[in-house]
Amino acid sequence: MSNTTNTAPQPSLDAATSAVDAYLATWNETDSTARAERCSASLGDDIWYRDSMLEADGLEAYGEMIAAVQAQFPGFEMRRTSDVDLHHDVVRFEWALGLPGEDPAIAGLDVAKLDDGGKLHRIIGFVPARTPGAVAE
Repeated sequence: MSNTTNTAPQPSLDAATSAVDAYLATWNETDSTARAERCSASLGDDIWYRDSMLEADGLEAYGEMIAAVQAQFPGFEMRRTSDVDLHHDVVRFEWALGLPGEDPAIAGLDVAKLDDGGKLHRIIGFVPARTPGAVAE
């Protein structure tokens, strides 16, 4: 077992929370040009996103993924529903997606890694098979 030490400075909790909130804001931006700008500002160029239903590699694919979700769920908004936990350069937080003022249609938990510039660049989403409060189909 290697005994290496990560010498990169750990981001502050405030900086990590800001990065998470900027990432979540990309889900709510419906204008493709503005979304691309938000993505570029908040996500690493090498963004790698995975959850049980979606995946994207790179900023362009990530933007296209968000556009597809917005087309399927018009008017839905993403919001953070927990504090952000920070461990070195890894964050964990809960989120919900739904119409404003209503129970979420889907909710889950993301674990993400921050790059050296403080942008999220590895995101893994965990989505339960059924969100409590969601309407069964």
